[in-house]
Formats: sequence, structure tokens, C-alpha cells
Amino acid sequence: MAQEIPAKYEPLKIEDKWYKHWMDAGLFKSVPDERPSYTVVIPPPNVTGVLHMGHMLNNTIQDVLVRRARMRGFNACWVPGTDHASIATEAKVVQKLRKDGIKKSDLSRDEFLEHAWEWTHKHGGIILDQLKKLGASCDWDRTRFTMDEKYYASVIDSFIDLYKKGKIYRGERMINWDPAALTALSDEEVIYKEISSKLFQIRYQIAGSNDFVVIATTRPETILGDTAVCIHPKDERYTHLHGKKVIVPLVNREVPIILDEYVEMDFGTGCLKVTPAHDMNDFALGEKHQLEVINMMNPDGTISQAGQLYIGMDRFEVRTKIIADLEKAGHLVKTEEHINKVGFSERTDVVIEPRLSKQWFVDMKDLSKPALENVMNDRIKFWPSKFKNSYRNWMENIKDWCISRQLWWGHRIPAFYTSDGSYVVAKTKEEALLAFRATHPAITAEEITQDPDVLDTWFSSWLWPISVFDGFYSEDEIKYYYPTADLVTAPEIMFFWVARMIIAGYEYRGELPFKNVYYTGIVRDKQGRKMSKSLGNSPDPLDLIAMYGADGVRVGMLLSSPAGNDLLFDEGLCEQGRNFANKIWNAFRLVQSWQEKVDPALQQPESASIAIEWMRSKLNETLKTLNDDYDKFRINEALMTTYKLIWDDFCSWYLEMIKPPFGSGIDSKTLQATVEIFETILKVLHPFMPFISEEIWSYLGNRNSAQDSICLAKWPELSNTNETLLTTFSQFTEVVIGLRNVRKENNIPNKEKITIKVVAQEEYFKGFDASISHLCNTEAIEYVNEKPINSFTFIVKGTEFFVPFTDNVDVEVERKKIQEELHYTKGFLKSVESKLSNEKFVNNAPEQVLENERKKQQDALTRIKLLEEKLTSLN
Repeated sequence: MAQEIPAKYEPLKIEDKWYKHWMDAGLFKSVPDERPSYTVVIPPPNVTGVLHMGHMLNNTIQDVLVRRARMRGFNACWVPGTDHASIATEAKVVQKLRKDGIKKSDLSRDEFLEHAWEWTHKHGGIILDQLKKLGASCDWDRTRFTMDEKYYASVIDSFIDLYKKGKIYRGERMINWDPAALTALSDEEVIYKEISSKLFQIRYQIAGSNDFVVIATTRPETILGDTAVCIHPKDERYTHLHGKKVIVPLVNREVPIILDEYVEMDFGTGCLKVTPAHDMNDFALGEKHQLEVINMMNPDGTISQAGQLYIGMDRFEVRTKIIADLEKAGHLVKTEEHINKVGFSERTDVVIEPRLSKQWFVDMKDLSKPALENVMNDRIKFWPSKFKNSYRNWMENIKDWCISRQLWWGHRIPAFYTSDGSYVVAKTKEEALLAFRATHPAITAEEITQDPDVLDTWFSSWLWPISVFDGFYSEDEIKYYYPTADLVTAPEIMFFWVARMIIAGYEYRGELPFKNVYYTGIVRDKQGRKMSKSLGNSPDPLDLIAMYGADGVRVGMLLSSPAGNDLLFDEGLCEQGRNFANKIWNAFRLVQSWQEKVDPALQQPESASIAIEWMRSKLNETLKTLNDDYDKFRINEALMTTYKLIWDDFCSWYLEMIKPPFGSGIDSKTLQATVEIFETILKVLHPFMPFISEEIWSYLGNRNSAQDSICLAKWPELSNTNETLLTTFSQFTEVVIGLRNVRKENNIPNKEKITIKVVAQEEYFKGFDASISHLCNTEAIEYVNEKPINSFTFIVKGTEFFVPFTDNVDVEVERKKIQEELHYTKGFLKSVESKLSNEKFVNNAPEQVLENERKKQQDALTRIKLLEEKLTSLN
């Protein structure tokens, strides 16, 4: 207690100190033991990423849950790590090489991977170090990377396993193609946006005739790949065209008119151009009708030789050029403004192209069944549960997952090929050679090549809860830590990651991977825009921490962040968090100042005794609410409950109720109880504000040992509650406020003692009288049956309080004040009753409005009665 306490709370000075202390003491480290486990796996950020506001929100919530679990006696294990992020990382490496004057195409695969690893070692892990500034209590010794040796092996082994089970196959399918990243994408990696475009109506001449059909398209460049026009077999407008052919404009290719019920007769002209190589639905039509497939576009979005015209030109340049040429040739009928949904690459934000390509796929139909069933039956709970609907919709309509990517950075597909196109799936080239020799006895290793593609990043991260514990190769840890407890993530990766982890969990462990999924909202600015670098509306989280302290930022992030709802971030919330920290610090300094004023001879006053009993009951009531909030993942409500407990109940009321008179000492019993109450408050505060709670905790108990850290302190347990004190406390506060208003409105100095006369209702609780006397400096509180004359008065829940006039009060002045107020209140009542007597108003106003008006009427009547009684009482 002899430590000198700074006058001002300075977070930057203490945060690094305490984080180092926690790390040096190994307080976040977890090994299996006899305690129940509480496991959380971090959603692994991109290895080359830096901290943004979404990370701040997500990891603050995780840390709150983990710290509380640790205090509740669980063996808390929070596993950190990073994702190799194939597309994003390769793009960054290519960009860096370009700046250095090196093209990827000039490098061998191994040379490029050397650059990629160099980049990863240089930039990887920055984000994890930044999370330490936030206070994240991860077991950093467990940090994993999806390209670690063992993790890499588990990804390859799972591919081989699923292939052997017939759940992975290679096939030529229409896929989403990213012309910028030059890779296939899964359906989930395509973001659809509504954009303003143009709808072109174009004439196709009927072969051997001067007649035409008109089709409509937003992508006229794909005309170069048309191999049919489709009409509905029952469309009477076109029955004369059955069996005919049309001539594709500009390229002059004769193609058949096909009949299919897929065409909607009442949509557009009822004629549909069919481009099997460049549209998902057209591909299906092409397969059904055995149409020619013309791949008229290169991987980079330029026109290929097969397109015949505009060869080498970019697809969007061609769109402009081909319309001009169609118009010139007389084929353009009409151009209309059009709003349509266009798919963009989630990573590069370029328009994707449907493309026919040979890729690797996971057959999801059977794999996904347990994952759907066990979310819908709440074995895995979603918070909020509203996300179950979109989850079910996606799972019931799940498509096969394209898992191959045309990149070099990532987990290379374990498939090996011979020159004749045959292939085997094997872990190594040596194993592949043995497999090939069953059909190619003379084959050599030099004649075998491995698939150049890598696996979709999500194909590695779907194994995250298993592979971080080496669950494919050892039961030592996985049987203790798995299934994990809670997953905190964003709803936009529900299908990318959450659903697939559940699928992998049931496939490889026969068990759910986590019990609860808490979905955060998106962090937006005050205008509702998603925060992004391009908009310049995203503050640097580290700058915020430097300005407001980590605890302040944590509170600011959580104050307006209900599960599943977007957070409208306002830097003022961080300022509010910092002010909260200052409030707590000042409360601590006040309590600490009493240590030097303990008077052993003092008996505990009745006002302090009742305050302590009330505060303990309030703590217990709050703890019940807090535990329920946590159980239902109402994290922001738990914070607000904690905030109000400290700011309103502890600081604004309790400390005032026990504060000794100026210049007086404090009794030891009250001080000891206050320290115990403060320590309990620090425990419930700790998950939200770990740094300031540890700093004050160390001072209050003079704690120096690592095992004395508040991180390991026991979460408070429920105890007895005095319900009477809780239910009557609001009555007490209203009395105190009423008496303070009497002093303020009538210029009665606080140091001047007053007498209170009370005409009490039968149910009025007198237990707080000592506290009223202490806070309001009363001479006496007298209970009387008759209303005294010449008094200031107010009513609390039917009980009337009177403060007799002092000698310096002018009765005539008071009479005039009351008469003025009475006149005003009667006028107000008249206006309210005028509304309520208006039949049109009563018939048309909403019930809530009418209810409000009736309440105003009743309040005015009550006030008039009181004022009239006051006038009568004046002598």
C-alpha cells in the first residue's frame, strides 16, 4: 500500500508492462490437465495482413470470452495463427517482384516460392504482434500457419483421403474465372453487385432467308462464341423456325435453332443466344443438345484465336468495338439502359468470367448432410439464430466445390500425370511412380509431372480446429481440446469457412468442431459505409490504441456491437471508453486515499453498513444478469451492465454513501468491505478492460506474484441478496435527489443542516434513513401525521417530504412562486384536455399517443392538487 499512485491513469505506460508480465509468467499457456478445457481457435487472418477494425472487434470479443472462461476455472486455450491466403499473398508477391523489374513468368516455380517465403517471413506475423497491443490472451506458443509442415501434410492427406472415398473428382466444368488473378474461384468467392449496364437487341439472320430473329444480351462480345439460338418449343411465334439455322453476326457462322423449355417465352423476345463456353446455363444447354463449344476468350480476358475477330483485345474494349461494328452492319436493333447483377472476384474485384475448364471438385452432397442437420437441431448454436435460415438455404442448395487454383503459392495438388493424360493421386512422386507402374511398367520418374495447381485456401482452413492440434496424426491433444467451445467470426464467411469446418469436423472426427458460433457485424462508419482503405474511412487501430488506450478502444468497439448487427463506429465511443477508465482510476484513488485515514477507534456508521449491504446485493443481482448475458452471447449488454454497475452504482452512489465527512477518518470495517467490493468489481471488469483491472488489482492487494494476477482470479460466485434494499433503492435515490433540488432551488447551503418531516405511506421503507442523513446533511428525519405549514415539499411514490422554511425564507415570495406554477399547470391541463375532448383526435391518434396524453392529464391533476395543498399550508 506504500506504492505511489499516479494522479492520472496513463494506459500507454502500463499496457506494455502488464502484457510482458503476463507473457513472462506464461499465464496464457495451456497444456492438457484435469480441468475442463475451454478452447477457441482464432479465425486466421491473412499472413501478410495488418490489423483493421474488423479484426479489432472480432478479437476483442474472443478475448472477453477467453478471459472470463480462465477466471471460471477452465483450462482456457486460445490458439492463434495465420492463413497463407493463396490469391492475396501471391498477388502481393507478384506486385513486389514487378516493382523490382521481375516478371513471375521469368521465374521457375521454386524460384517464385523462394520469393513468396521471403515475403511471408518478412511480413507474416505482423498482425499477431498487433493483437498483443489489444491485450489478446492467446497461447502464443501454439501459433500455427496453414503452410506449416504438419499442417501442410494434413491438407494433402485429407485430399488423398477424400479422393479415395470418391468425394474428390477431376472434371471439365463451367467455373468462375478471375482474369486478373488467373485462377478459378468457388461460387462463394464471387460477389454479386447491381450495376448500370446496357441491354443490346441484336438481329440474327435466318439461314437461307431474309428474315431475322432478335436476341437481347448485356455481353455482346460473347457473340463470337455463339453455337445456337434457343426458343421454347410451344412458342407459336417461332414454330416456323423449328429445324432452321441462323447466322451469327460478323463471324457468319451457321448455328442451329434448338428447342428447349428452359427459355421463358414472356421474357424479352423469347429468343436466347447460346454460348456454351461462357455461361453456366448455356453450358448445360450445350451438353443437353450436344452443341459445339467455342472458348473465345483467353485466361486474361482477351479474345482468343477461336473468337476469329478482335484477337488479343480486352473483353471490355471489344464490347464497345463490336457494338459499333454490329450497328454499322445493320444488326443492332436497340440499346436500353439496364440494371443487372454482375459477379466480381472477392479478392481482385474484377468481373469474373464463366469459363469451361478442367478442375478438381469436392462432391458436397453427402458430405454436407451432418453439417446441416446439427445446426438446424441446435447441437451447434448460432448467435444470433437468424443466421440459421441463410445457412440452411445454402446447405440445401449446395454445389460441388471447385478446389483447384491456378497459382503457385499454396498446397500443391497431389496429383501426377503422364504424357498420355492418365493420372494418379499420391502423396509423393515416388508413390505416384509405384502406382503408375501397374499400368505403365516402364515409366520413369522423369516422365511424371505433378499438377501445377494449388488447393483453394479454404480447403486448408476448413481443417483449422483439427489441424492446429495435430488431430490427423495424434490423439494427445485433440481428445482434450476438441470440440472447441466458441467460434467468433463474421457472417460473410459463414459458407466459406464455418459450414466447411462443420463438414470437416463430422467427416474426420465424427463430431462438431465447436458448440457455439457468434457472428459479429460489419464495422461501418457513421454514414453506414463499410470501412475500407479505398474510402479512407478506416482509422488505424494502433493509432486509436495510442490515443485512447487498449481498454478504451475495447470498450468503444463493444459499446454498440450487438451480435450479428453492424457496428456504426464512432471514435467518440473510444473516448467514452477512455473516460470510463479515468472514472475507475479516480474511484480507486479515492478509496486508496482512505487507507491513510483509517481510525481504529471509529465504529462503523449505520449509513455505511446499509450501503455495504445494498452494494453487495446489487453486485449479486448484476452478476446474475451478467452470467445470463454471457450465456446468451449478449456481449455488448454484458459490457453495458458492467459499465452501469461501476459508473452509476459504485461511483455515483456507493462511494458517496460511505465517504467520511470532510476532514474525518474512516472505520476499518467499512474500508475493508469497500476494498472487497472493489476487487469483485474488478473481476467482472477484467474481461473487458484487462489492463486497468490488473493495475488496480495489484495496488489493492499489494500483489507481486504472477499467480496473484487477476487473470487467474476466481470469477465471482452468487451469494445472498437483500431484495428489500434493491427494490427500495430507487425510492431512496429519488428522496436524495428531491432534497438536493430543494437546497439548489432555494439556495440552502450544503453545509447548513436541515430537518425533514415525512408523511409516509404505509409501505414506505425507512431503512435508508441513515444514508439520507449522511448524504443530505440532515438535523433530523421526523415522521409526522399532519402536513406541516410553511415548508418546501415534494412527493416520492406517495410519501410527502417537507423541509420547513428557515428564517430567511419570504413566505409571500414562496406563495407567488406556487401560484405561478399552479397557473401554468392549469393551462397545460386545459390544452391536454382539449385534445382528449376532440373526437377526431381521439379516433385517429395511435393508442400510444392517447396513452401519453392521458398520463399527462393525470400528472397535471396530481401536480395541481399538490400545489393547492402547498398554498393552503402557507401561513
